[in-house]
Amino acid sequence: MKAQKRWTSPKASRPRQVQLFVPCYVDQFFPGVARATLRVLQHVGCEVQFPGGQTCCGQPAFNAGYWKEAGKVAETWLRAFRGDLPVVTPSGSCVSMVSHFYGYLPLSRKDRCRWEGLKQRTYELSRFLVGVCGLKQWKGRLPLRLAYHDACHALRELEVAREPRMLLAGINGLELMELAEPEVCCGFGGTFSVKFPDLSTALAQRKVQALMATGAQAITSTDMSCLAHIGGYLQKQGRPVQVLHLAQVLAAALEENEPSVAPKSEANAGP
Repeated sequence: MKAQKRWTSPKASRPRQVQLFVPCYVDQFFPGVARATLRVLQHVGCEVQFPGGQTCCGQPAFNAGYWKEAGKVAETWLRAFRGDLPVVTPSGSCVSMVSHFYGYLPLSRKDRCRWEGLKQRTYELSRFLVGVCGLKQWKGRLPLRLAYHDACHALRELEVAREPRMLLAGINGLELMELAEPEVCCGFGGTFSVKFPDLSTALAQRKVQALMATGAQAITSTDMSCLAHIGGYLQKQGRPVQVLHLAQVLAAALEENEPSVAPKSEANAGP
């Protein structure tokens, strides 16, 4: 597979309109992440559109080897979004699928043309805020000891690492904790965790051990899929650490009425 070109920020003014893409697993299991993303985008002055025809990006089928079926899902995704507006999503893995791996799918000529336009306009949330909107830090207050997990797709495929940290560093009262071995996978990997449960669990254990060593009250990331895996392991071990998507942290920092109250985790909330 060819090495991807390093991402560079487009020289453009801050978009007034954006399209919000809510990943299927966020829609079904973690709707609070979608609401937080909307809140964050509106806060920076974006008029947010939510195309009703959107669905899964096709990554689960692609990773399982069903490329033809993934192509059908990708065509539905491509036809749901306008090609002249940015698409923003709280998921580095979905952006990686759209911007990199759609090129391997059996798309029609018309849909391939749509992809050529949209792959340059589809952004993970923190990349959009820093690289496109030009934010240097996030203003707000949230007293919290917070660890950051580098999700594999965001780190390796998109080279997203500094952007989330820049945003978090600007929040008053937030203490950002760095994990040991930040580049190591959490063990989820989509269908990997189903096919190789023992290895997946061992990786989760390694990640949680690194997390507990920091003394953090919560952990965050760009991808809720990783956080769901980490949160599940934390819950089974009875560890009192919250799991919060980056969008939830940013949105919580904006809340002025209850600045000392951390947001509720969806990934490891009790019954």
